[in-house]
Amino acid sequence: MIPPALTRLSRVWFPTKKRPASGVENGHAMLIRAGFLRPSHAGIFHMLPLGRRVQTKLEELVARHMEHMLAASRVSLSAVSSQSLWDKSGRLENTASELFKFSDRKNVGYLLAPTHEEEITALVAQTAKTAKDLPLRLFQITPKYRDEFRPRHGLLRGREFVMKDLYTFDSSKESALKTYDNVRLVYSQIFEEMKLPVLAAKASSGNMGGNLSHEYHLPTPLGEDHVISCDSCNYVANEEVAESVLSDQVVSDTTFRVWRGITKDRTKLVNVWYPKQTQPLDGGALREYTDLDINIAEVKSIIPDLDAGVEDALPLWSTAAAAGGTAVELVNIVDCRLPLSFSESLVGTTPTIPSWPKNLTPRNQVPVSVSVQNTNQWNKDRPLNLIRIQTGDKCPSCVSGHLKAERAMELGHTFYLGTRYSEALGATILVPNDERKAVPMQMGCYGIGISRIIGAVAELLMDEKGLNWPVAIAPYSCVIVMGAGVDEQDAVEVYRQINQIGRVQAKYLDVVLDDRQKTLPWKLMDADLVGFPIIVTLGREWLAAKRLEIQCRRLGVKQAVEITELPQIIAKLHGDL
Repeated sequence: MIPPALTRLSRVWFPTKKRPASGVENGHAMLIRAGFLRPSHAGIFHMLPLGRRVQTKLEELVARHMEHMLAASRVSLSAVSSQSLWDKSGRLENTASELFKFSDRKNVGYLLAPTHEEEITALVAQTAKTAKDLPLRLFQITPKYRDEFRPRHGLLRGREFVMKDLYTFDSSKESALKTYDNVRLVYSQIFEEMKLPVLAAKASSGNMGGNLSHEYHLPTPLGEDHVISCDSCNYVANEEVAESVLSDQVVSDTTFRVWRGITKDRTKLVNVWYPKQTQPLDGGALREYTDLDINIAEVKSIIPDLDAGVEDALPLWSTAAAAGGTAVELVNIVDCRLPLSFSESLVGTTPTIPSWPKNLTPRNQVPVSVSVQNTNQWNKDRPLNLIRIQTGDKCPSCVSGHLKAERAMELGHTFYLGTRYSEALGATILVPNDERKAVPMQMGCYGIGISRIIGAVAELLMDEKGLNWPVAIAPYSCVIVMGAGVDEQDAVEVYRQINQIGRVQAKYLDVVLDDRQKTLPWKLMDADLVGFPIIVTLGREWLAAKRLEIQCRRLGVKQAVEITELPQIIAKLHGDL
């Protein structure tokens, strides 16, 4: 049997860079400096060899779970999708601003797919005709495209990204919901295998459709979502659907503030009135609120076309009103903590509220439709709480629990779609015992952001020295670094000793020898920057006493060992990482 060839870093291209003069870096900057990727265009990146190795390992890990645990078949759908299909599903208009659209020489409309619900449904509709053809589980791992208005945070919010999509087709709602639960279980196993502290949160389905979905979040300050979790029970929810027990009251009727937003068509000004301070009912410290505490998701539930990204809405609304010929509307939304008398005072075009802005009425005196939304007018079943859930609020699911609110990055999302796409695109099956009747298939879709995980892990686990990869997706799980004066054959022997451990004791064992013609300190700094989980050094200890030094920054390990102890220690570190 021919032994495997040594893997040498001298044969791998990864152009690392020096630390910037400022010394301040985020995970994306470190991925670039460590030679994992390079920017190509705004929100688009080239993956270099080390980045490609991480991506490949991640893809293989996810694919293994899809195939072995869910018996899913792998497909590869075209990145080009038909605009006509998206028009049939009703999503073409709703997502138009995020789509890369183009036409061919015959003026047929296409787009670069940001997701593949339409295409997979049309494909299955051509082949599956009866209940005997189901259940069906199909998955792919492919690049996706989204014309982000403002790409940011590198791989976390790009215009080109790699996704794993699983699409499931069942003959009944009961079997589809059972499939949904099975996939959720597999998702938990995937993130546990990478040893990432992911929170599975109840979420909104958005424009995907269906009424059941969960998001899988990694807590990080760079996250664009807020996840709410209880310290006593298993309640976890995205802020958009989270609830809390209203446990404070307004200190004074006159302590209020206003946040202003505007709709995308610029004809509707939205005034959100909320308390400046509240007093917890249990006598705790006063809470002070600013515009950053507004629950935008709650406002959007009343004003779906709200453009929340506008910083100063009033001039835009005034300009639209002054243009004439357009219906102009002013909507006042009042937090439940403010008294009913406050809502009543807002009725009319010239309210008497002291903080009402001057010259609010359009210059051309176009009539303004004024409305007030409060608890009684909007939703009689629950108070209209316009303040974000705060850490320390009481849990709505248990008696003793308190909530924790934290920023998080979405890594995956599961949706039970029902017949949202199958009905629109004709994916039907004949009913057993009644072949004259056809019913839509029950669908689910399940995504994991492959490239996003790379960016999120880099951000979460980096330290001042460099990246820190979980062994499951590290470019190499163990690097052997040899110093000046060390015989390369000694390093090769260490390499072989480690490789003899086998995949049973160390599942993700992947060893590389750093044989580059650089000094030992330079190579050790480079190893820290790249983020190899385990570093084995042949340096002074080896020259003096044939002892190796093992380092693992994440576990705080740094010790000198005999070569005979090496396999056991390496195997244990792999297990702990």
